[in-house]
Amino acid sequence: MVEEDAYCIDILTQVSAATRALQAVALGLLEDHIGHCVAEAVSNGGPQAEEKVKEASAAIARLVRS
Repeated sequence: MVEEDAYCIDILTQVSAATRALQAVALGLLEDHIGHCVAEAVSNGGPQAEEKVKEASAAIARLVRS
């Protein structure tokens, strides 16, 4: 669109739509990760459980900041 000299607002609209789509993918991946990897680690207990919870928390923080 930029190379085709499209109207700036149209380009910004497309960027916004792409951003929302990527955020939806990220949230889906995070949900699956928590539902499987983190839940399994927590049920098994031990230091791996703490690590997985911290990892998920860090991923959530990154998504919130973006």
